Amino acid sequence: MTPFVLSQILVAIAICFDLASFQFKDRQKIVICLFFAGILISSHFVLLEQWTAATLMGIATVRYLVSAFTTSAKLKYVFCTAAMISSVVTYAGLISVISFFASTFQTIGAFEKDDRRLREFMIVGTALWLVHNFLIGSPTAVVMEVLFISSNLIGYYRFYLQEKAAL
Repeated sequence: MTPFVLSQILVAIAICFDLASFQFKDRQKIVICLFFAGILISSHFVLLEQWTAATLMGIATVRYLVSAFTTSAKLKYVFCTAAMISSVVTYAGLISVISFFASTFQTIGAFEKDDRRLREFMIVGTALWLVHNFLIGSPTAVVMEVLFISSNLIGYYRFYLQEKAAL
């Protein structure tokens, strides 16, 4: 099995965690699902030798685990700084810039106390990861991001817009 095929299989498994994540209302359950998905996605980027994305997803994995237990603004800045340092050290052009901004939006979202704000920041970050994954040629990762945005939007509708529509 080639590294590319294995990378696509790992992302396919991560899709299950991503889809489940935003069907929960509880932010802790959301970020725990994202933690498990992050491990798989980071491994996917390692197999594709996308070092900025791999390190950013590694940092994100730790970030999700930590943010399941705290929404400390200080830690948000620690993780944003770690992402910036990682991006500079592994810089590989526009791809690194896109993944840095994707990670930053998702870092801000992960430390939001309100799951509604978490979802909003995740949508922006996910859109940037979608562009990134398209540019690096990872078709399963593109599908994953489309499904992740869709799941997030469905959850957002169910928890925030459906109630208003019913009124």
